[in-house]
Amino acid sequence: MSRRIHLYDTTLRDGAQTQGVDFTLGDKLAIATLLDELGIDTIEGGWPGANPVDTAFFQDPPAFRHARLAAFGMTRRSGRSAANDPGLTSVIRSGAPVVTLVGKTWGRQAEQALGVDLAENRAMIADSLAEAARYAHEVIFDAEHFFDGFKADPAYALACLEAAAETGARWLVLCDTNGGTLPDEIRAIVAEVASRIDPSRLGIHTHNDTETAVAGTLAALSAGVCHVQGTLNGLGERCGNANLVSLIPTLVLKTDYWTAVSKEALTRLTPVARAFDDQLNRQPNSGAAYVGANAFAHKGGLHASAVAKDPSFYEHVDPEAVGNQRTIVVSDQAGRANLAARLKGFPDLALDDRQIGDLLGALKERESQGYAYEGAAASFELLARRQQGQVPDYFRLDRFRVIDERRFNAKGALVTLSEATVTIDIAGRPAMTVAEGNGPVNALDLAIRQALLPTYPALAGMRLVDYRVRILTPEAGTAAVTRVLIESADTSGHHWSTVGVSGNIIDASYAALHDAIAYRLFRTGAGTARAAE
Repeated sequence: MSRRIHLYDTTLRDGAQTQGVDFTLGDKLAIATLLDELGIDTIEGGWPGANPVDTAFFQDPPAFRHARLAAFGMTRRSGRSAANDPGLTSVIRSGAPVVTLVGKTWGRQAEQALGVDLAENRAMIADSLAEAARYAHEVIFDAEHFFDGFKADPAYALACLEAAAETGARWLVLCDTNGGTLPDEIRAIVAEVASRIDPSRLGIHTHNDTETAVAGTLAALSAGVCHVQGTLNGLGERCGNANLVSLIPTLVLKTDYWTAVSKEALTRLTPVARAFDDQLNRQPNSGAAYVGANAFAHKGGLHASAVAKDPSFYEHVDPEAVGNQRTIVVSDQAGRANLAARLKGFPDLALDDRQIGDLLGALKERESQGYAYEGAAASFELLARRQQGQVPDYFRLDRFRVIDERRFNAKGALVTLSEATVTIDIAGRPAMTVAEGNGPVNALDLAIRQALLPTYPALAGMRLVDYRVRILTPEAGTAAVTRVLIESADTSGHHWSTVGVSGNIIDASYAALHDAIAYRLFRTGAGTARAAE
């Protein structure tokens, strides 16, 4: 039976517990806006009063078009009344329309972690939620360690839920706090709880320590819960939380549950997931379900041929439904059918059998030199278009020189400096520029673009977002041939990847940079410098 599922995002709190992630105020505001645009019902902003960033966020929160803001905190401390606990007061009086309080529901945790008896722990839950209900429009109880608590003492775990329900909690969220409860266990326990408590008030919060957070959430939904908590791209402490980016399209496209995320909004899912990674300067997971670069990639010739006839043979949903796209991977394993299928992505590039054969030969020749186009779709497109004379020679690099300096200054501090000098011909006009950068590749990139920007202003919106090096001939030691992959992006969020190969890592980097710049100019419709005059 179809029922409404409430989506609650905890990225701004749980995500902040991820190793290597530290949200700035600007990060939190930008991420909250992405979540609101996607259609999330409730966005947990953090813990007001716990740190300066969270406090500042709640002092001037973003204006949401759809979502409601939740403030997170914990139940009162033992020995204090709920009205006189400063930590609790800062949360429930933050002005957030939703207040979420976490409390212990595992007796052993209450006794050993909090040092209180079971009656006092239950009173802490009831008192705190009753006080929160005086200020917030909606109160949520996160039942910490619920599944472990239920397995140890079902009566006490249920008594804690009932205390929260009786004192004003709209949602009772069952938390698998250490991520160790498997989906079948979750389904069975939730079903038992739902026989005692109205399931329309139950929620689920899973962690991914057994790689089953999304599966556990789906199991809880099948047992009756109507509220789901998770994070963008599955961020969270240890192994992370339930990944809303995987869960939402599964709910929308594969079940009869309904959420506030419309099918139109779902087409923005891939850009949202990647924009989130960009905001945190993280490399997107290419193998991520629905939104990864490989989620709809096909490499084998047989698969590519079948996909060309009927995508459903190897794709469980339409890539465009989640804002992604199909990719026919080109490699030295490719046959004509695979290559022809890949070229269908460029309807203005119609090649006959002879031209496809020529391109396949060129492709295999370059891959024998170390080039790989599986992760460099932009370089592949340029290779195909250059064979047909479709890509102008926007510029020619006559020479470059890169200098790296490492020294200690007068104060004894280590100083490193990279400087690049380039001489470029732009339609017969020579230009020489010098730039300093954070490393030789950055210096080279800056020098080239400094020379080109007056002629090609479209390059101002381009940036390098990832740089990867692979050693192709490790037996050669420091003289090894290297492959460089560069990922670039523009201000609209469009990403493209290019490749370069050389025995000189700077030269390989230049080849990838050259393709990245040429692709940007080609895609923005830039003419050659002579035509632009």
